[in-house]
Amino acid sequence: MSSTSDPRSLAGRVALITGGGSGIGLGCARELVAAGATVVLAARNTDRLVSAADELRKVAAPGAEVLTVACDVTNEDSVSAACARTAEAGTFTLVVANAGFGSGGPIHLTQLDDWNGVIGTNLTGAFLTIKHAVPYLSANGGGSIVAVSSIAGPVTHRFMTPYDVSKAGLEMLIRQTADELGCRNIRANAVRPGLVPTDATEAMINYPPVVDDYISQMPLGRVGTTEDVGRLVRFLLSDESSWITGTCISVDGGHHLRRGPNIEPFMEMALGDARYPAGPAN
Repeated sequence: MSSTSDPRSLAGRVALITGGGSGIGLGCARELVAAGATVVLAARNTDRLVSAADELRKVAAPGAEVLTVACDVTNEDSVSAACARTAEAGTFTLVVANAGFGSGGPIHLTQLDDWNGVIGTNLTGAFLTIKHAVPYLSANGGGSIVAVSSIAGPVTHRFMTPYDVSKAGLEMLIRQTADELGCRNIRANAVRPGLVPTDATEAMINYPPVVDDYISQMPLGRVGTTEDVGRLVRFLLSDESSWITGTCISVDGGHHLRRGPNIEPFMEMALGDARYPAGPAN
């Protein structure tokens, strides 16, 4: 489907990136525009979108455009409109379902609104993005979807239950999509980032007891970058990966080989003994 003979090139293709205004979404967008793709950045924060688009235009390959659309992935009409806007930009064949956030807290203190917020954005939002994108991808002869999961998909993170469950569900959503739509030449994969500096992880990055524990569980011994994730996403969207679908690939310095992170110092600092239900311990 590439307009050139280079399987790494994304020239002539259009990508929708949810949560594209910052963090991993923006890191993915940098890789895609450098490879020639036109990107449509979708997010709720329109000021951030404008700033991100200005940054990307400075590194975009010739012919690659950068567009923006306001989008709340928890609102079906908003997602449908974002996909329609993306289709207007050209041959819409690429999707990065990245919008998401996490929260921390003991399961017995987790409020229903907090649970619904995380599941609604991370899982339902990805479902709506895929639902409304695949008719365009199919009409254009196929395409590639990459969802941004997390090491929290396969590995437990104590005190982060809603986030873990949302990412585990996201990975099954990707496998289902790959199985169901392979016959339409639509591939679906996920990436599992470990700890990467973003606005969402700023507190952990700046708190030595937690970030040091993360690093101690990584065989490669360093925090990741948005470029580490973006390069893998670009590969999974390109023709280089044309026989890969239904996979969930870790990009975490090897963290998945060991245990999940220990964020109990945060919980102890914030809640003290209330971080566990009252009663006898094991």
